[in-house]
Amino acid sequence: MEEKILKGRGVIPGIVEGKAIVCPGSITGWGGIDPETGVIKDYENSNKGMTIKDSILIMPGSKGSNGWSCYFGAARAAGCAPKGWAFTRIDSSAGVASAVMQIPTVVDFPLDADPCKVIKTGDYVRLDGEKGTLEILERA
Repeated sequence: MEEKILKGRGVIPGIVEGKAIVCPGSITGWGGIDPETGVIKDYENSNKGMTIKDSILIMPGSKGSNGWSCYFGAARAAGCAPKGWAFTRIDSSAGVASAVMQIPTVVDFPLDADPCKVIKTGDYVRLDGEKGTLEILERA
């Protein structure tokens, strides 16, 4: 497979690898995940029933109110957080969540390198929060 590296902007440093969960419609903050298990409960989400635990979570941005970051912070406290995440565009709730989570984070990708369109759920990826890269290592 030809190497594919998407370049965004690094926000929280660190390098992590894992299976991607791509949520092109994001995840609703209020009740979109079970913070005790990390299982996606959002009825509109194509990944409903999957756990965000130890994944690389890829979303366009946040979805819902300011409480969005609280659910992800609670998942972190329960040991069910993703290893890292990428946002097509950073917004205020995603920014707060990134600060709360302190997991490697990459944001603000160019339009022709939107990770929600290039990466598929199940792809094995490496995220580098310092360099601001998201690399596809193996396709699902």
